[in-house]
Amino acid sequence: MIEIIPSLSILNGKAVRLSQGDYDNKIVYQEQPLEIAERFADHGVRSLHLIDLDGARLGSVINYAVLEMITQHTNLQVDFGGGINNDGDIAKAFEYGAKSVTVGSAAMTDRDLFSGWLMTYGRNKLTLSADSDKGKIVVRGRQRGTDTDLMDFIKFFYDKSLLYLKCADNERDGMLQGPNFVLYRTILDTFPGINLLASGGVSGMDDIKALEDLGVYGVIVGKAFYEGNITLKDLETHFAKV
Repeated sequence: MIEIIPSLSILNGKAVRLSQGDYDNKIVYQEQPLEIAERFADHGVRSLHLIDLDGARLGSVINYAVLEMITQHTNLQVDFGGGINNDGDIAKAFEYGAKSVTVGSAAMTDRDLFSGWLMTYGRNKLTLSADSDKGKIVVRGRQRGTDTDLMDFIKFFYDKSLLYLKCADNERDGMLQGPNFVLYRTILDTFPGINLLASGGVSGMDDIKALEDLGVYGVIVGKAFYEGNITLKDLETHFAKV
């Protein structure tokens, strides 16, 4: 059964949602991040994708305190990302309770560094974030474009035993217009055995079922939940089947 992983993005200490990665096009939620995380846990959610948007934009982790608060006060397995760029950053993320870490910009900047982390921490603890816009990798919280081809980027690390891959189509993210099914089918066909985490565009449970039928390992859900298209009851029903 496909894993549903709610996303919680932190900017200036608040839970927010961006559209298409645009920091100027955001919604700020009044609930504290811990309160949101606790509600997820109370309804059977097992994993949380926690994004440090401040860190992603600045290139240095800012919100360790939020990570620690959530891991200490809930039983959620937190995947943490945003601003991790060196050995100290990743070690500290695990120290503050992250179960796994998602890395994008650092993998783009220094491929050998991320490859080394796969060896040091194990491929079960590292997720490659390969977010793209029109087939090209975007980094720094999707604020910077590159000329790097998405599929070439994935292949480099796939050949080095990558297991977990998060991929978002920037044009779909936060738009509730459905995931890029064609892209995900291509990735799964090209990289057998990869555990693909689809992110961006999910509009409801029907999209999640379609991703499951496609063979996607997991789906990261953000705006669809916060806008009420997917409810806590939907999540509870899903996890009751596991």
